[in-house]
Amino acid sequence: ARRAGLPFDEDDVVRDALAAGANGFLLKDTPPEALADAIRRAARGETVLAAVADRLQTSPPDPAPTDLTARELEVLALIARGQSNREIAAALVISEKTVKTHISSLLGKLGLEDRTRLAIYAIKNGLAPAP
Repeated sequence: ARRAGLPFDEDDVVRDALAAGANGFLLKDTPPEALADAIRRAARGETVLAAVADRLQTSPPDPAPTDLTARELEVLALIARGQSNREIAAALVISEKTVKTHISSLLGKLGLEDRTRLAIYAIKNGLAPAP
């Protein structure tokens, strides 16, 4: 669905970029200091969604699976905050291997391809605050 006066649907552009493997997306009006911070975060492997997360939250939520464990929900929320596997492991006092196991489980249960989509899912469905 195209918006009046715009040559493309920005939501589709965001989704296409993330589907193509981008680990983040910034809007063109991102202030220079936020842009520099986003570049550093992306270089560390973090998910960078900035103001895009607000836009994603306004679209209808995906159906929520009922079989996510409490620990998977914790991991999902930390992924949405842009934390690396190492940071998640430290925060939850578990090994990085266990974090990877939880991420694999989340990807399978939610039918998603990567951690960026996990972050979007968490934000869109109110399982984590927008970054």
